[in-house]
Parts: sequence; C-alpha cells; structure tokens
Amino acid sequence: MREFFKYVFATVVGVIISLVLFTLLFVVVIVGVVSSLESDKTVSVSSNSVLYLNMDQAIKERTPDDTFSNLPIVGGDGEKSIGFNDILKSLKKAKTDDDIKCIYLNVTSPNAGFATLREVRNALIDFKTSKKKIIAYSEVYTQSAYYLASVADKVYLNPEGALEFKGLSSQVMFFKGALDKLGIEAQIIRVGSYKSAIEPFINDKMSDKNREQVTAYLTGMYNTFLEGIAESRHISTPTLHQIADDYKIQQPKDALAYKLIDGLKFKDEILDELKSLSGKDKKSNISSITINDYAKNINADKSESGKNKVAVIYADGDIVGGEGSNAQIGSERLSRTIRKARLDSSIKAIVLRVNSPGGSALASDVIWREIILTKKVKPVIASFGDVAASGGYYIACAADSIFVQPNTITGSIGVFGVIPNFQKLLNSKLGITFDGVKTGKYADIMSTNRPLTDGERLIIQTDVNRVYDTFITHVSEGRKKSKAYIDSIGGGRVWIGTDAVKIGLADRTGSFNDAIVSAAKKAKVKEYRVVEYPEMISPLKSFMENSTDKVKTYYAKQELGDSYPIYQQIKSAISKSGVQTRMPFEIKVN
Repeated sequence: MREFFKYVFATVVGVIISLVLFTLLFVVVIVGVVSSLESDKTVSVSSNSVLYLNMDQAIKERTPDDTFSNLPIVGGDGEKSIGFNDILKSLKKAKTDDDIKCIYLNVTSPNAGFATLREVRNALIDFKTSKKKIIAYSEVYTQSAYYLASVADKVYLNPEGALEFKGLSSQVMFFKGALDKLGIEAQIIRVGSYKSAIEPFINDKMSDKNREQVTAYLTGMYNTFLEGIAESRHISTPTLHQIADDYKIQQPKDALAYKLIDGLKFKDEILDELKSLSGKDKKSNISSITINDYAKNINADKSESGKNKVAVIYADGDIVGGEGSNAQIGSERLSRTIRKARLDSSIKAIVLRVNSPGGSALASDVIWREIILTKKVKPVIASFGDVAASGGYYIACAADSIFVQPNTITGSIGVFGVIPNFQKLLNSKLGITFDGVKTGKYADIMSTNRPLTDGERLIIQTDVNRVYDTFITHVSEGRKKSKAYIDSIGGGRVWIGTDAVKIGLADRTGSFNDAIVSAAKKAKVKEYRVVEYPEMISPLKSFMENSTDKVKTYYAKQELGDSYPIYQQIKSAISKSGVQTRMPFEIKVN
C-alpha cells in the first residue's frame, strides 16, 4: 500500500509540475502573439512632429524582437533597445520627412561604445543639413552623452544638473589574489607579449606591454572625442583638453561659462522651445514620435524594391562553435548565412559588419573560409563597429576592403589557452583527492585536478604556435603583407582605428554606409536594395532552447545585483574551451 501511495503521489506531483510548465508556456505564447501583433502596427506621424531620440536605451547592432521584453525570466529586461542601423535609417528618412520638424535628443548615459556613438553623431550632423534643428537636454550628461549631445544646435542642462568632463580612463579587474586564496592556478599558454587576456589571472597589475597598448588606444579614443566636440562647439582642442585636465566643469554654471552648453533650462522651458520649433503655440500639445516607433514605420515600409541586392551580414558578439544565439557569432549559423549569400545570384556584394572581441580560434577559421570562397565570386567589404579584435579581426581579414571608425578597437592578433589547475583548492581546501589509471602517457592531458607536465605544456604550446602561425598567414595573405611584418604588429597588440589604417590592418576610416556604398561600387551596381542577415532567432525559440540558462541567469542577477558582472567575467573565463583568439580584456571606458 505504501508503494501504491508513493507512486500516486509522484504522479500527482508530476502532473502539477507539468501543468505549471504548460501554463507558463501558454502565457509566453499568448504574450508573444499579442506583442507580435502590437509590434507589427505602424504609428502614424502627425504633421509638425518632434522626433524623440532617446539614447539612454541599449544601442545594439540590430533592433531585437522585444516580444518578451516585459517578461524578465524569459529573457527580457523590461527596457527598450534599438539597433544603430535603425537609428541611421530613421535619421536619414527624417531628414526629408516634411512631418518631422526637429529632433529632441535626450541622453544621460548612452549604452553604446564610442564608435557606435560616432556613427549616430555623424548621422545627426547629416540631418542638420536639412536646416531642421536638434535640441539636446538632460539633467545629467556623462562624457559619452555629451559627446553625442554636443552636435545639437542647442545643448541645454538642468540648472541643478551636472556635466561630466574629465578625460577618459580604463580599468582592468585582476583576479590573481582571489585565485591564490582559493588555491586555483591559471596555467597559461600564449603567443604574443601583448596578448594580455590572461593577465587578470596571473598578475595583480598591468604589465608594461599592456599599459603601453592601453595608453595608445585610450589616447586615440580621447583625441577623437575632443576633436568631435571641438568642431561642433567651436572650441579649440587644446582648450578642451585643458578644461578636462584641470577639472574646470564642477558646477552647471561652469559648463555655461566655458561654452560647453548653450543654456541652463528646466524641462518646461525645453518643451516650450520644441513647440515653437515644431510650429505649435504654447497652449498646444507637442506632436511627437519616438525613434523606436519611427524605425518600425520604416521597416514596415516594403515599397523598396530592386533586382540587385547588397547583403549586410552581422557578426556580433563572442565567436563560438555551432549555431550560437542573437548575442553570439555561431560559426555554423554565420558560415551558412555567408554561403547562402554567395550562392544567391541576386546578391551582388556583401558587407560583413563585425562587432566582436573574438572567441574560438576554430570557429573563427570556419567563418574565414567562407569569406575566402565568397570573395572569389563577389565583393566582400568589412565594416568594423566598436570592437573587431582577435577572432573578430580573423574572420574579416580576407575581405576586399576593411572600413573602421577612428575610435574602433581592432587588431589583437594573438592566441592563448588557459588550463585551470584546481589541485590546491580540491586537495588542501576541500580534502578531495583523485586517483585512476590510463592507457597512454597523455590520456588525461588537460586534466584540471593537477598541474601540467612539461611534456603536456610543450604539446599545448606547439598547438597554440600553430594556430598563431595560421592566423598571421591568413592576415598576411588578406592584407598583402609579409608574415614577418604582420608578426611585428601582431603579438596580441590592440590598435585604435586610425592607427590600424596607418599600419595596414585596415584600408580607411569610414561609416557603415560608406562600406555599403563601396560594396555596391565594387560590384558595379548603381541601383540596389540592402538586405540584412542572418535572420534573428525568435524570442520564443530562444526561450524554448535555453529556458534553463535564462532562468538561472535571471535569478543570478537578482541575487548578485551590481556584482553580477564580476561573476559573469569569472564564469566566462572558466568556460572558455580550446584555443582562443580573443580580445585581451573587456574594455570599459569611463
């Protein structure tokens, strides 16, 4: 009888769990369907409208499907996001749209890299040629926010607000002390004295080589930052440098005194000015449309046609084997996309849009091969975003031409492998020991419960050397330089976009649109339409395939709060398998 009740109880519990999961799935599907119907709706643009450009949302390479944005456990975060490609298309359309009278730029802390901000900034400069005005307003401007806002016809700050203007800084987090306390040894195999991805695990501060390259690229980014503001605000670059160096902007009135802004105003005064610019009197309501809705209208417009196409293929995120996700570059998914574009006779040229710190060396080589084959059939132009380094450079080095922004981070031609040794942690801290048998001397190579032997280290180093030789060979062939020269500028060193052009790793500085125009020109087509690949993975499919990981990530974020990025970095470092062609570290510029 006890066994009977035990099985009945187990069955009941199973049924309840199944019902809960089914209910959750049902809710997700219904929400998805409703949201999909809502997202397909276009938003009418009233005459005399203000285009509201909110740049505090996440700026991605492409606008993600926000079907589940309000369901955090499914993968959303409840926040808006938009692709920089849609921002560019929207600003181009708004420039000639008679219903759009001006732009209201609201930005405090944009969630985008400096190269992406420069693309948007230049699009705003182009919008101004229409003689339509841009008004920027914020209660607080971070430096990246001010870099973008400075292009506006009028830059306003709240009278009690703040404007940050102090110069750029970059910090690297080091884990060696923590690993030592835990009894974990990071066994490093690498090629390239500048390949500093492993430094956080073996050092407690920057090496001289790393400090040299960080100083070089940070200085390059800062120069681009100052030059852009200098041109827009009509203040000399040396003057701006001095203002930042002496930390002269401490109060809102200081920003006005040094002409970084045009006035100190409250929000109601800004609204009155927007009414005036859009042809409304003070008693009327402002007609406005958000950049997100305006972009949907453009994407819903299927009137664009043409037999010839230029395909933009996005390579965004870490490079991994297999299919990957919308936030990763899966070698199978991307190589299949490139292959299809190569075989499609209506596609006359390809633009490979890269925004990646690198990843798996093998996955990078798989993608590189498809670029090589495609290049023989039709033009391939590479356009680099915020970062196209290590594996991100690897996959694009064979392109006919490479476009960078002046502040793009690229290069990092180097290879490394990390094999953690948990012996001290397991033996001394936890009292866990291991024993076993093997049929070959190297049968347990890569074991993480003991240190590498000299023979094992030699084997792994030989493999890393081989991958590095393959890497610089591919780059030398793609860039038409000697291997010795590529080795001399490689070694894992990171370069800023302007320097990359000087040393031959890139061909010219130019925008995303410049790369598209160049691809069409090389293909000798004058009329064409742009198509974008690969197709985005639907949120529902992503949830169904990765539901366990999404739930774990959700609860980890809730539990760790601001410490989640630290946990994420450690987890990411430990999870890397195989030889890596990866950016030296995650760059965060303040």
